[in-house]
Amino acid sequence: MRTLETIDFRTRYGATETNGLAAGEMQAILDSIDEDRTTYWSDPDLWRIFRLRLISDPGFPYWDVSYCYGTLRDGTNVRVSLPFSQLPKRRWRAEIVRYAKQDKVYARGIGILDETVVSMLV
Repeated sequence: MRTLETIDFRTRYGATETNGLAAGEMQAILDSIDEDRTTYWSDPDLWRIFRLRLISDPGFPYWDVSYCYGTLRDGTNVRVSLPFSQLPKRRWRAEIVRYAKQDKVYARGIGILDETVVSMLV
């Protein structure tokens, strides 16, 4: 079982975060993930993405994908493998849609564009 160190990145490193979670909420997510399964975002069994974490440095023009978690149709929470590891800071949503079209994924339908799903840490 993974554990989460209780570090407040915003205070310790002066980072700015949008849509952050408290340490307890993040630990609950980690505890719910089936560590033996990873699914690709085009898997028809993927029902919804519930967390996409993007991180970057100030002045750097790209977001790095830290992690992506989703729920399968049977209710299992899993890590989701994406076809990208970086996205441009400008037009990142459009870039996700571009990748989705290539993979025949309905990005809005699986929730990856939902503001409550995406967390950004700079």
